[in-house]
Amino acid sequence: MKKTGVPEWQPLEQAVPVDLFLAEVKAWAERLGVAPAEIRIQPLKRKWASCSSRGRLTFDTALLRQPAQFRREVIVHELVHLKVPNHGRVFRALLKAYLNLYRNNETPS
Repeated sequence: MKKTGVPEWQPLEQAVPVDLFLAEVKAWAERLGVAPAEIRIQPLKRKWASCSSRGRLTFDTALLRQPAQFRREVIVHELVHLKVPNHGRVFRALLKAYLNLYRNNETPS
């Protein structure tokens, strides 16, 4: 996910702690029925996050200072890559479905 259309900057004191962010990623992974091999948080220059072919998710540290809805979209985007490794139709359909389920307070079956 490229860093375009950056959401409004949040003050550092509004940043989410790393352990809370990791818990959010793990909760979403469980909801989606995937298991990341590893989860890293480190500075990235051009992306908000990435997913390796071996299942390692890497998130940009700047994501911790973004609004919850944006963080959620990035997290779900990367986790869907564990099911579909490209950005094709199936990927986009799953991403939309999972994000819509959240908005409707439902859980995936």
